[in-house]
Amino acid sequence: MTANPSGGEHLLAMRERNVPRGILTAHPVVVDRGAAGVVWDVTGKRYLDFVGGIGVLNVGHNHPKVVAAVRAQLESISHMAFQVAAYGVYISLAERLNRLIGGTEAYKTVFLTTGAEAVENAIKIARSHTGRPGVIAFRGGFHGRTLLGVTLTGFAQPYKQNFGPFPGEIYHADYPDEFRGVSVQAALDSVNTLLATEIAPDRVAAIIVEPVQGDGGFLPAPDAFMQGLRELADRHGIVLIMDEIQTGFGRTGKMFGFEHSGVRPDLVTVAKSLAGGFPLSGVVGRSDIMDAPTPGGLGGTYGGNAVACAAAHAVLDVFQQDDLCDRAERLGRELRRALLDMQAKHDGIGDVRGRGFMQAIEFVVSGGKEPDPDRAQRVVDRAREGGLLIIKCGVHRNVVRFLAPLVISDEELSEAIKILDLALVD
Repeated sequence: MTANPSGGEHLLAMRERNVPRGILTAHPVVVDRGAAGVVWDVTGKRYLDFVGGIGVLNVGHNHPKVVAAVRAQLESISHMAFQVAAYGVYISLAERLNRLIGGTEAYKTVFLTTGAEAVENAIKIARSHTGRPGVIAFRGGFHGRTLLGVTLTGFAQPYKQNFGPFPGEIYHADYPDEFRGVSVQAALDSVNTLLATEIAPDRVAAIIVEPVQGDGGFLPAPDAFMQGLRELADRHGIVLIMDEIQTGFGRTGKMFGFEHSGVRPDLVTVAKSLAGGFPLSGVVGRSDIMDAPTPGGLGGTYGGNAVACAAAHAVLDVFQQDDLCDRAERLGRELRRALLDMQAKHDGIGDVRGRGFMQAIEFVVSGGKEPDPDRAQRVVDRAREGGLLIIKCGVHRNVVRFLAPLVISDEELSEAIKILDLALVD
């Protein structure tokens, strides 16, 4: 598509007429093409993409190795449905993820399509394995937009709205938040209070937790909290599920966020950057747990689509060949240093936090901790005007998060920091 100065307005007007308002588009931009960490809209304007499809494009837009793998797979077979007949690219990818997550232990993988699907299937598997109904999630967590997903999600708006009634046997505990004064011990005490007052431990199938809360505000789980959950789960025979949908595949500086704590989860949900922009998700876990559902209990028409599996193999090749986890750690240090400098320079940045190249800033009313979502939105809008795409998160939508592809150049990171610095002038 060639640049058309009026094309964006025309297409946005079409969007207004044809797409329901319930699907929010953060920026009034219609994208035409992308490469690595940059996109161009239909008018030809260039943007640094620090959203990356909401953490999907850790290897960037249209990575040549991903494009080549997809083209080659299309020449073979694009779709079969694994429930009908198996194909090698699914099986070999499952083996690869089992080694990455399980090491030398016996692990198995089922592939699905979306992150919410992975979460739902992880809960099904945990319930099947334990014969128990209860699930503990955390306030501020995000686990998808299906009815079970939004029930597990630990905040009300915009996800729960008037969509109920919601599934039962879901319980929420506190998640550590140093800025808001919730300590590791307080959060673990909250879980134990649930087990003492609302559901007995022998009725809990699973605890599901994000190593860094994503949509809830980029809150890293301290290692001691993860270790405490592991000990608690072991003591009561509870399946520990790590939701790595946003943290997985290098975002935190390690392949998976749980690796920072040294804790080995029972089940792991993966999606987003697994396949470089193609819809693919999965549940990876201990074989004895994964084998609990009987034949026919797991699946999905498009789950483990052959083209998406080929793309995922290419993504993992890129990580291995280009040391992207190390790069994420270095880029994260540089971004964090710049954000701390901005915090000292500009009023209203209450907190700078994150892990690896998963960083965020929380906006508060100057002099306190009252959330300031209006300031966050102004920064998002001004950054876009300057050529930088970013989005918000947090329970109060007062946090701006940064999810740039791990393949951006040092020059592009510097350019983005300058744009953001100007956007902060209020």
